[in-house]
Amino acid sequence: MCILFVYVDDGSMAGPYRLILASNRDEFYARPAKTAAPWEENERIIGGRDMEPGREGGTWLAIGNHPIGRIKLGALLNVTGENKANVTNGRGPIVVNFLTGELPSRKYSEALLAKDNFGAFNFVSIELDTTKEPNKQVDGSEDVSSRAGGTVLHTSNAPHSIERCTAGDALGFGNSTLQKPLQKVCRGREQFAEVVRRRNVPFTDKDALVDELMQLLKSDVRHFPDPELTRRAGQHAEFLSSINVRIPNGSYGSRTRTVILVDHENHMEFIEETLIGTDPFAGEWNRTRMERVFS
Repeated sequence: MCILFVYVDDGSMAGPYRLILASNRDEFYARPAKTAAPWEENERIIGGRDMEPGREGGTWLAIGNHPIGRIKLGALLNVTGENKANVTNGRGPIVVNFLTGELPSRKYSEALLAKDNFGAFNFVSIELDTTKEPNKQVDGSEDVSSRAGGTVLHTSNAPHSIERCTAGDALGFGNSTLQKPLQKVCRGREQFAEVVRRRNVPFTDKDALVDELMQLLKSDVRHFPDPELTRRAGQHAEFLSSINVRIPNGSYGSRTRTVILVDHENHMEFIEETLIGTDPFAGEWNRTRMERVFS
């Protein structure tokens, strides 16, 4: 299971960030993967890579600037408890193909569903324009709302749907449908919204913002009972009901925490913490921090 929280500015706030993202990747600890880095085939794209034999090169979350003039971000979440017929492709290329291709998000999602042979997925795509200049005001200041906003789409094949999400709202996504979100997604979205409200303000303390988002991703509070999660995950539901999944003596849980910030000058910071080893209670976490100005 995975969880994703996103805020995309719609121009109604004077905060410094047009994109704020916090995400946990839940996976088997022993599954091989590369930590986030610029991709060899396209250095304009940053993200982790799956290295499971037969699945090499796929990704669960990445951000890039291809083609020039657009910031594109893709995130992939499985839909738990859904059996799909005619599954012949792994889901890892879904984000890769979006970021490396030329299609805008809606056309890409339409093509994706037209040739659906994947296991059940939720695909969140974000596009931001980098080329539009802010309007100058009479006092010489810049109206950042003229360059704010973006497209946030939620695409799923369980069932087939493409939903445009509202910019300016704190959004949360998990391993169920948009219509029946898990309790940890609902409660986490409320906490994420509060962090954005307090911290996405002029002259904010960036490190404090990152720390609060990381603390949200580390939350062990179990949001249980949750009938929808129980229906999908059965006897494991309670252990999966926290934002940070840590199953005692288990081989699966939250192994990557990611925070991404993009300001109104299209300066991006990508902060990621990755579990080293297979023990989430005693293991060390490696932090990666990268910066990039998108054009």
